[in-house]
Amino acid sequence: MTGEGLFLTFEGIDGSGKSTQARILADTLQSDGYDVILTREPGGSPGAEEIRRLVLEGDPDRWSAETEILLFTAARRDHLERTIAPALAAGKVVICDRFADSTRMYQGLSRGDLRRLVDQLHSLMIGREPDLTLLIDMDPETGLSRAKGRQTAEERFEDFGPDLQRRMRAGFIDLAREHADRFRVIDGNRDVEIVAKDVAAIARAALSKGGR
Repeated sequence: MTGEGLFLTFEGIDGSGKSTQARILADTLQSDGYDVILTREPGGSPGAEEIRRLVLEGDPDRWSAETEILLFTAARRDHLERTIAPALAAGKVVICDRFADSTRMYQGLSRGDLRRLVDQLHSLMIGREPDLTLLIDMDPETGLSRAKGRQTAEERFEDFGPDLQRRMRAGFIDLAREHADRFRVIDGNRDVEIVAKDVAAIARAALSKGGR
C-alpha cells in the first residue's frame, strides 16, 4: 500500500464482469466498515466525464490512437486530482473500474505499437500505479456478446469486433505477468457470486497487510 488509503483497480476485456465485481466489492467493504469510493475511467470527475463521452461514443475511427492517448491521459489527470488523490489522502479505499492498464492495452497495444508513449505520458502526468489490480479474465467471445447485449451508446470499442477482444485478453495476461507484484488474475467465467468471494478475499488480504 502507498499513502494512507488503498487504491484498487479492476481490469479486463469488455463484458468481463469487472464493473459488476467492482460494485459488489464496494458494498462488501462498506459492510466491513471501510470508507469506500467507487469510481471509473474514463470518468470519475466532472471534467473526466465530459471526456468520456468523446472517447466512448461515435464511430470506431473517430480518433487516432495517439489522440485517444492524450484524451485518456487528460481525463485521468483530472480524475486523479479531484477524486482519487484526495480520497486516498483521507484514508479511504478507492475502487476504480479501469485505470492506466486499460490505456496500455486499448491504445498502446491494439491500435499500433504505442505502449512506450502511453508509459511516458503516464510517468509525466500521472506518476502512480494502483496498490492492487484485479484482472477479471474472460473468454473473449463471451465477453463481447455480453458487452454488445448492454445496447448502450458507449460501444465504440466493442464495435472494433472480436479480434480486438482476443488481442486485449492476451495483452492483459501478459501485463499481469509483467506487473505480478500488484496484479491478481481471477477466472471470470464462473458464477458472479463465486467470483465475488475470490475478489473479496484478495481485497481483504491486501487491506490486512496494510495494517488497516
